[in-house]
Formats: sequence, structure tokens, C-alpha cells
Amino acid sequence: MATQLFLIIAGILVLSAASSAPPNIGSILSTLGFEELSAAASAANLSSGGPTTIFAPTDASLDTCPTCSTSLLLQEHSVPGLYPLHFLRRFAFGTKIESFAANRCLTVTASADPTTARKKVFINGAEIAKPDFFNNGLVVVHAIQGYVSHLSPLSCAVETMTTLSFPHRAATLSIMRLMLKDAMRALRVGGYSIVALSIRLKFPQLLELKSLTLFAIDDVSVFVGGGRGGGGGQLYVAEMGFHIVPNRLLTAADLMSLRNGTVLPTMERGRDLVVTSAGGGGPLEPMRINFVKVDRFDLVVNKRVAVHGLSMPFRDVDRKWFSSQELGSVAGVPVMQ
Repeated sequence: MATQLFLIIAGILVLSAASSAPPNIGSILSTLGFEELSAAASAANLSSGGPTTIFAPTDASLDTCPTCSTSLLLQEHSVPGLYPLHFLRRFAFGTKIESFAANRCLTVTASADPTTARKKVFINGAEIAKPDFFNNGLVVVHAIQGYVSHLSPLSCAVETMTTLSFPHRAATLSIMRLMLKDAMRALRVGGYSIVALSIRLKFPQLLELKSLTLFAIDDVSVFVGGGRGGGGGQLYVAEMGFHIVPNRLLTAADLMSLRNGTVLPTMERGRDLVVTSAGGGGPLEPMRINFVKVDRFDLVVNKRVAVHGLSMPFRDVDRKWFSSQELGSVAGVPVMQ
């Protein structure tokens, strides 16, 4: 089974030719005449390198909320992914899109014109006055005209909305879906295409997670035997769930802070990872998990997904076999929930 899965993935492997530089959101907004939003772009921290759509309030619209934080408004009116007008027109009335602001969603509605091509689209009630004002394949900017304000903490909960009558239950577009696609794109460019395709195969399960940390091996290691330690390339593909820590976004700094013996539950029930060498004291004392060296940190880090590179796939370890000198008291081993 592992061999078949490996061959399927290898057979459809397509490597990207080049990477794209992260877009300069501030420069784009300035060029389009959104000077106030441009000045707030740095504080809004939108330059993640992934595709982004901005529903940019005009200066007149910003004047409707003089006490609002411009940087927060920009976060709330920016979403991961590309949403040109023709795509927005096809949304169900009341569809919600999760924004870059945590737990804040924009609501998409449209006029009742029976002809799709003539429908006017509204974002939280403000009309898209200049649709597709900018689109370079990485960033889409729509200019919106109308009253704007900060989004409610309940903006993502359809059942709490009482100001609009929905003909059917609106959908919430998952930011996890967009972050997984962003991670797949970065991994393909970075030489981890097999892992990117493995993510695609597990996509339905991964969408159910709030966040995840993935430990990956590169394409060369998969094909030549799973890393410099030899063996296990095909096994990695079949057991990628054992290399995923669910519902935890662990960056390099987070991993470095873990104590020796910290247990990390994986998507494979009953199979845990254990920090066997904490910290990371340089080439002579690298961080190891299940005795495998973590040799590349923060291959991908976005709002939901963190990916780190391994020298070879993980193998199961039995914590009961560890001596107190290696990991301390087994009974006292901390478990990261």
C-alpha cells in the first residue's frame, strides 16, 4: 500500500520553476491612491507572501469611522486568497469569508439582478464601486464605497445575525483551506513537492483542524531512501499523519522552548513524538525529536500551518525505555495538549 501511494504521488509530481517575491501591499495601495491604507499596511502585517484580496475602503468611506484603527480596518477588510468579481458574484447570498483579523468575517451579498454579469456585490453592506481595481495574480484589490466600521466578534457566526434574512444557511470560507494551499505552494517551490501532494491527499482530514505543525522531508530524500540516515522515504508518504501535530502551531521559537521529554501527540492515535534533544545548540547539538534531527526550521509559517524539515522520517520510540538520565522521570514527562 505504501509503495502504491508513493508511486501515485511520484507519477503526478510537478515541480514549480520559480518562486514569487512577497507582494508589497503598502506600495500597491499607494499606487492605487489609498494613501491612508498604505500607511497602515506595515502595522496590519499582510505581507505573508500568499495570495490576498483587499476590499479597500475609499478615503470617503474611512471618514465614516473617524475613531476606527486604520490598520485594524485593513486587516478586517483583507482576506487570504484571490476573489475577483466574477467569483464573488457566484457566492450564495450571505457567504462569509474569514479575514486576516482573528475571528472576524466579511459578509458577501449581491443585488437581486437575475443576470449574474450585472449583479452588484456588497461587502458588509458597502458596495464594490471599483471591482478588480488591481489584480496581479497575487493580490486583488476592490475599492468599496459606503459606511465601514470594525467587525463584530460575532461576525463569523451566522446563527447570531439578525439584520439580514438569509434564504439558506450561508457558508463560511475556511481560512484553513487557504492556509493549506499557501503551504502547498511554498513547499512545491522549496523542493518538498511530494509533501505538498501528500497534503492534498489528506486535505479533508486537515481541513477539520484549527492549525497544525508538520515535519517534512524533501523530495530528494524521499526518492533516495528517506534522508541521510537511509530508508523510509516511501514510509513517510504512507505515514505522514505521524509527522503532523494537530491543532498546534509550533514555530521555530516554540520548538526551541520545549523541554527535553516533551510529548507531542500526532494525528496517528497512540503514536506520539518526544523531544529527545531540546533547544538546539548549533550543529554539534541540534534539536532532535524521536532522535531525528530537525535540520530546517520554519520552512512554512502562516496563520494556521507551520512546517519544519527533518533529516529523515520519524520512527516510533517507547518512552518507557528511556532512562532518567536521558529524559528525566517518565512519569513526569510533560505532554503538550
